[in-house]
Amino acid sequence: MKTAICYYSRHHGNTRSVLEAMAQEGETALIDVTARQAVRLEEYDCVGFASGIYGFEMHKAVVEYARQYLPQGKPVFFVYTYGGAKGTGAKALAELAREKDCPVLGEFSCKGYDTFGPFKLVGGIAKGHPDGRDLENARQFYRNIQSQVTRSHEVP
Repeated sequence: MKTAICYYSRHHGNTRSVLEAMAQEGETALIDVTARQAVRLEEYDCVGFASGIYGFEMHKAVVEYARQYLPQGKPVFFVYTYGGAKGTGAKALAELAREKDCPVLGEFSCKGYDTFGPFKLVGGIAKGHPDGRDLENARQFYRNIQSQVTRSHEVP
């Protein structure tokens, strides 16, 4: 199964760490949405979108990337990390997926080390995350996504 995961990960690389763990489970292309490389997402079996939570939602660059490049009807999943609160999570991406008739396969989130704004004054929150358990949960989530896509491609 070929998967593309389009992501934005800065500050502490929390989201990138989670995606690298997932990528160990199969043929996965990690696409940094800030690189602005030409992509053909229709060539993949499914597409993930991932970022940290910024201002209570996923990074706007990821949402705009999905708006521009997500093919109609392509199965999708969402991944995000957060320091204090999940906020609205992947709500904007889920709405976009609905508009493009893309089945949503699932959503994975976990805590990530955060030193943004006032958290810097106290040395950050969610220290040590994502940790080993978070990364194993991410791998298990991705294995489940792979199973869903594989089952959907089987001939009855």
